[in-house]
Amino acid sequence: MKHPQWPALPYEAWKDTYETLHMWMQIVGKIRLARMPWLNHTWQVTLYPTARGLTTGTMPYGDEHFQLDFDFVAHELSVQTSRDERRSIALAPMSVADFYRAVMTALTDVGMPVQIYRRPSEVESRVPFDVDEGHRAYDAEYAHRCWRILVSSADVLLRFRSRFYGKASPVHFFWGGFDLAVTRFSGRTAPPHPGGIPNLPDRVTRDAYSHEVSSCGFWPGGAPAPYPLFFSYAYPEPEGFGRAPLQPSEARYDTSLHEFVLPYEAVSEADAPEEKLLAFLQSTYEAAANLAHWDRKSLEAAGAT
Repeated sequence: MKHPQWPALPYEAWKDTYETLHMWMQIVGKIRLARMPWLNHTWQVTLYPTARGLTTGTMPYGDEHFQLDFDFVAHELSVQTSRDERRSIALAPMSVADFYRAVMTALTDVGMPVQIYRRPSEVESRVPFDVDEGHRAYDAEYAHRCWRILVSSADVLLRFRSRFYGKASPVHFFWGGFDLAVTRFSGRTAPPHPGGIPNLPDRVTRDAYSHEVSSCGFWPGGAPAPYPLFFSYAYPEPEGFGRAPLQPSEARYDTSLHEFVLPYEAVSEADAPEEKLLAFLQSTYEAAANLAHWDRKSLEAAGAT
């Protein structure tokens, strides 16, 4: 392995684990959705990379607080409360329905039951979590690899975010689409988004894209692109965006995704993975900002490249 922090993640090798883990993360994410006050662009629902996995962060519950943490080193989901209570669920092959019941039982045991909308979001499946017996794979090695990539990618995205003085999102993980992302804003409003994302209300999408953005991040892949990749897109997409010059040479514009993509392998196999990824993030942002005539002088840190 050339870079331990950038391990191989072949899509087909862990597809079943990926699909199961996606549903597990949606359950945990929907608990956060149920407990957090609304924040612009639905940022209140996201998860965050940690030194061992992904966390909901602190969530209020009456006068107390709790949080849920995926640990992909010890392979467990922990439930912790401000009353010094803790429950853990081993991450191992089990159905989504079994995982759902285990999580809800743990929350009830610590006196903090939560009700969630039990159908998945942003995927074609409409099978409720509590009856989903079809997704049940868990390969600990590949789950660990995915986390390593997320946390390594987050480090680079944080460096990239630091170059921008305008409004920018946190570096956060969207459990609906299973992607890690950071978003920059020009400050101008955008036309209403057309919506149409499976099992996601259009009002949510339109709030997410209420203002002009350049967004980028990491996605492990899916049916439209069955390989892990880094992405970068603009909304609204300016004229000529897909023909803009970009770096590195392995990057391209994907006409089906309407995004610039850089295959993960191009980064993981590079001599300097972080610098190659930064070049992609910077060049694709410049394509968006220049073609859409952003006020780059006021939005960027001096000397940001």
